[in-house]
Amino acid sequence: MCLIANISLGSVSIPFSETVKAILGSELNNGSWSYIVWNYRVPKALTAILVGGGLALSGLLMQTLFRNPLAGPFVLGISSGASLGAALLIMGASLFSGFYAIGMIGDISLAIASSIGSFLVLLVVVIVAYRIKDTMALLIIGLMFGSITAAVVSVLSYFTDAEKLQQYIYWSFGSVGNLTWQQLVILLAIVFIGVILSVLSIKALNSLLLGETYARSLGVDLKKSRYLIIAATGLLAGGITAFAGPIAFIGLAVPHLTRQIFNTTDHRILVPAVLIYGAILMLICDTVAQLPNSANVLPINAITSIVGAPVVIWLLVRKKKMIF
Repeated sequence: MCLIANISLGSVSIPFSETVKAILGSELNNGSWSYIVWNYRVPKALTAILVGGGLALSGLLMQTLFRNPLAGPFVLGISSGASLGAALLIMGASLFSGFYAIGMIGDISLAIASSIGSFLVLLVVVIVAYRIKDTMALLIIGLMFGSITAAVVSVLSYFTDAEKLQQYIYWSFGSVGNLTWQQLVILLAIVFIGVILSVLSIKALNSLLLGETYARSLGVDLKKSRYLIIAATGLLAGGITAFAGPIAFIGLAVPHLTRQIFNTTDHRILVPAVLIYGAILMLICDTVAQLPNSANVLPINAITSIVGAPVVIWLLVRKKKMIF
């Protein structure tokens, strides 16, 4: 229902029955409607599903790895690295003058720059994880990486002109409506690999809930498990941020929402559940953001908080305690 509602609503008014016909492959009297559905609305809806599910799963992985309910995809600085890559490309005109000269600034180059930024931060985190065995120390170092990248972005923002600053701010609002089918296939591959790595980590995630000492007594290879979890989070958070911009709320809130609904901490249930609930919540938020019959689209980053936060607060108040 959320998927059909998301595809049927938009700036151009298309009758619901015509939207369903277009999705089923039937020929429409108005050819432009079919083009809009298949080249804009369907890719946007599929992007919302991948972004919502992937960010929610990466948030679950981080909260369990660090045993911290406030952890999310941004704690390791991976998403901040993607933001830094985008900021350097958009605002670092002097550094990337060659790219400007050959006209490479665009959605694809922005995604490449963001991916490089997140990959470099992920590489540093993996090296640090090899040398430091304390998970909490790794969490603090990840937060420091986030602070450093945020500071660099602030310096770039101070010296850049208003046009470039506006372009970066627009990217930071987040959007699921800018991907082509080719980019969507790349994002699908990234999310698929991240989900596979997460599924392989389910036993380790359940063991970590009882503490690292208990996990070792069960024969869990913590070193290998940490690499798997960090790699999965890096792929999911970094890849999604590269294509859709920094969207923070989903990764933090959906794991809590899912635990309250299913009343469990078993990752055999939580992993598929956060994928589904993250996708549904993102579809609802994108439907609200696109303002039916209007050319304006609200920032998805703001809508996820406005729609999602009251739901999480209501569930926590109703349950009277947080399951973690």
